[in-house]
Amino acid sequence: MSSEQVYHVPVMLHECMDALDIKPDGVYVDVTFGGGGHSREILKRLGPNGKLIAFDQDPDAINNAIDDARFVLIHQNFRFLKNYLRLEGVKEVDGILGDLGVSSHQFDDAERGFSIRFDADLDMRMDQVSDLDARKVLNTYSEEDLHRIFGMYGEVQNAKSLAKTIVTARLTKEINTVAELKEVIKKLVPKGKEHKYHAQVFQALRIEVNKELEALQEFLMQSISVLKENGRLVIMSYHSLEDRLVKNFMLKGKFRGEVEKDFFGNEIKPFRVISRKAITASEEELQLNNRSRSAKLRVAEKITN
Repeated sequence: MSSEQVYHVPVMLHECMDALDIKPDGVYVDVTFGGGGHSREILKRLGPNGKLIAFDQDPDAINNAIDDARFVLIHQNFRFLKNYLRLEGVKEVDGILGDLGVSSHQFDDAERGFSIRFDADLDMRMDQVSDLDARKVLNTYSEEDLHRIFGMYGEVQNAKSLAKTIVTARLTKEINTVAELKEVIKKLVPKGKEHKYHAQVFQALRIEVNKELEALQEFLMQSISVLKENGRLVIMSYHSLEDRLVKNFMLKGKFRGEVEKDFFGNEIKPFRVISRKAITASEEELQLNNRSRSAKLRVAEKITN
């Protein structure tokens, strides 16, 4: 198995390529480079004049950079999409691919503190330079803010009790490791649903630490001006919060409220939705790659003015 496959097995690889509808001389962006699985497949389909620009804020991903004259890797969060494309002399692109969430590599690296499987410091930073990590959230956020984070981002049923328990426990001792957090909250975990509960708590912390939903919304809004007419926006998400944002944005060009209309009652929206329903992994892929179970792929095309 190659290094990028070990790092992260790309989910719905062929579905993503079909959705991008790649032109050999086109310019494409992979905003979540990771192990480079999707990027390598895009490069295979590009001709000598094609170009691929990838983004990843995780320093570990830089080790997977592809040695190809048509490829550029930008070590930044995709929320800075437009600015960094401008720095590369690129104003418009033919397609944008985003594979949201955490890579297999990040889950499997115990020291990163993303996984409930290992005891490690509670970190969860994707970029490793931010001063906000999971420890800081748990030990400094107010009970009210913790309640909001666990309820909204983790959809934890007893979010209020969870926040209160954490705030009470940290008066005695800071919560710094995965094992310490599990110990503090063990009485709140439903019997037989330990894995799911811990996963929801960790998801909530990770989203807050990395400001994932804010970054996603900023990136999606920029995609409108970055994409050429008929350019494709292809986004794969792994939980309902992200999927809802992506779905609304593709349908309406915004995240909340109704589609705007002109004086004559015609809808004003930047995209035509290609996938009415989210595309999901095939039975074959579900057997081979557990991570594909929760993946939802949505595709939209920029409308010609």
